[in-house]
Amino acid sequence: MINGGVHFTEKGIVQNIRAMRMQTVLMGITNDNVVGFDKIGYQRKIPVVSSFAEFIGEEAISTTTDDSVGRLGLTKNPLDVALAEKGYFQILTKDGIKLTRDGRFKMTKDGQILALDGSKVLTDMGTPLVLPVVPEKLEDISIDLNGVVRVLNNRTRTFELAGTLSVVTQDGIAVMSPNVRQGFNEFSNVNLQSEFMQAMQYPKTFEANRQLYQIQNSNLQRAISTLSS
Repeated sequence: MINGGVHFTEKGIVQNIRAMRMQTVLMGITNDNVVGFDKIGYQRKIPVVSSFAEFIGEEAISTTTDDSVGRLGLTKNPLDVALAEKGYFQILTKDGIKLTRDGRFKMTKDGQILALDGSKVLTDMGTPLVLPVVPEKLEDISIDLNGVVRVLNNRTRTFELAGTLSVVTQDGIAVMSPNVRQGFNEFSNVNLQSEFMQAMQYPKTFEANRQLYQIQNSNLQRAISTLSS
């Protein structure tokens, strides 16, 4: 008696499908970087592929953050603040303290300094930054390289201390020399040329695995058809 059957291993069709999914995820990360190119404070995502990715598939992909300084653009707005060194501003949101490199701040009528989304900008003492006097114009606000904020009191013609911007590392450690630039925005640290060069390999790898998948699927169907006839 002869026993027949069709057998295929995971190293074939399933691995090709996993590989195609992985290339799709990697391409998505690159797309996010390209879209974030002109976003204030955006930091490039770096894909990290763990060991045994051929068995794990897309779950083997994670991302880390490129914390290098992005491109600085002059705005001359006194409440636009950029960091020329690594670090993050601390802001107080409804969900707690968050870190951001987006230094587009605004001022309320009572002199409170807020982030663009309305979160409270914090000082190095952990308290919200509030100006001691409300300036007649934004140009009366001074922020030095260390993040020290002062405001001109037009009545006394002197600058009064408001506080020091809280600038910390990802681990919450204070940055001693943050190199704060008043009147600047920091755009992303994405290099479009590098992203496009990186993206070119993903479609090629995807297409190679798609062709292998089609060949193996065709052979499998042909074998099934032969055995069933």
